Amino acid sequence: MPRIAGVNIPEDKKISIALTYVYGIGYSRADEILRATGIDREKRAKELSQNEIAKLRDFVEKNYRLEGDLRRELQANIRRLKEIGAYRGIRHARRLPVRGQRTRTNSRTVRGNVRKTVGSGRKPIAEKT
Repeated sequence: MPRIAGVNIPEDKKISIALTYVYGIGYSRADEILRATGIDREKRAKELSQNEIAKLRDFVEKNYRLEGDLRRELQANIRRLKEIGAYRGIRHARRLPVRGQRTRTNSRTVRGNVRKTVGSGRKPIAEKT
């Protein structure tokens, strides 16, 4: 398995898709990387030579921040927003939607699928014995 940025990328997928298994590389960035290194995007990952894998690895490590470094940077940005008391930081701290979405409905994913509404109707009254 080719290893790029500390991630084993799948061998049986096309290299343009396999690169997206690395955190921080999406479809457009994968195509950009392949264009810059001169590798055919239709090749499978197992068909790459050692030279091509080394070229990919070097290009990616020199030009992009990926995996652990990128995650740390994002966490630091969120921590900074919380510390300065920004609105977005408060939303992060309360685990609510940050980018202006409504919360009266449709914020189940961020809130963890909390359902606080009452079901339909009342409970039946207990019968006398």
